[in-house]
Amino acid sequence: MSQAVAVSNSCRGFARTEVIDTLAVLAASVLLYWTCQTFPADLPFWAPWDFSWVEFLGAAFVSLWYLRGLAQMPPAERPRPWRRVVFIAGLLLIYAVLQTHFEYVAQHMFFLNRVQHVAMHHLGPFLIAIAWPAPPIWRGMPEPLRRVLMSWPIGRFMAVMQRPVLAVVIFVGSFFFWLIPSVHFRAMLDPQLYAVMNWTMVGDGLLFWCLVLDPRPSPPARVRPFARAIMGAVVMFPQIAGGAYIAFNRHDLYSYYDLCGRLFPSVSPLYDQMLGGIIMWIPPAMMSAISIILVLNMVRLNDENDERMRPKVQEADDGRRRIRINASAWTGR
Repeated sequence: MSQAVAVSNSCRGFARTEVIDTLAVLAASVLLYWTCQTFPADLPFWAPWDFSWVEFLGAAFVSLWYLRGLAQMPPAERPRPWRRVVFIAGLLLIYAVLQTHFEYVAQHMFFLNRVQHVAMHHLGPFLIAIAWPAPPIWRGMPEPLRRVLMSWPIGRFMAVMQRPVLAVVIFVGSFFFWLIPSVHFRAMLDPQLYAVMNWTMVGDGLLFWCLVLDPRPSPPARVRPFARAIMGAVVMFPQIAGGAYIAFNRHDLYSYYDLCGRLFPSVSPLYDQMLGGIIMWIPPAMMSAISIILVLNMVRLNDENDERMRPKVQEADDGRRRIRINASAWTGR
């Protein structure tokens, strides 16, 4: 009876902590929004250029749930310290290109806009996927939200979106869709479409890289390692071709930046475009190559774990076969 009371009190205390944390995040967002609206010219470079509730609350709550989940996990189950650092780096990178004054400079130079999109669509999600933060985030998020994410519509949507062929097509297609000159021009001028462009970049990047860099064997991973390695290789070639086409094109494809004024007038439109094409070409291609190496290394590690978990067969002195089990292989100690 006393144990049940203790568990009940612990649950109530945890629920109270959840409410306090949520209210603290909301209060911080209101304060930051008011500051951005009241003193826009006095804010430092790291403050939001154009405050977005979705982007700020998304980063804040994901960070909160991750830290809360880490605190609740047994020490043996927690991600290694390097994974925690990589996760924080990936999340901060996405936040930095979306919710600091870097967003302003990315709106006035094409090559800086490409830096922004590569960070949102490739590097930031890539780092987050390597960190594999799903277990602590899942443990730290509120129970009602977990039930929503476990619902049939969400599960079906994820199953469809993370089919290998469709995932590759969407990953490459979404990146280049926003680079169609007429679409890019419209998106940079329309605040709502600009926000949709950024959200699709981050969301699609996370879906793709978390699928490719899933450290688990299949199952429970959705796709087998060999298929994931192929996915990482396949997306490399359109990125190289698209980046090279933009880099070496002799026509100014993106007149928006002349219309709104380039941040560095000494940089000509074609040189700006060439730099942007190179940024789209080389770093994403390198990340694709790294993803193949990481997937193959995951296969090796999973095979080694399976070998350690497999019972050892040993010949007894009388010729009979007997099983010797190494307890350290399956306890993790």
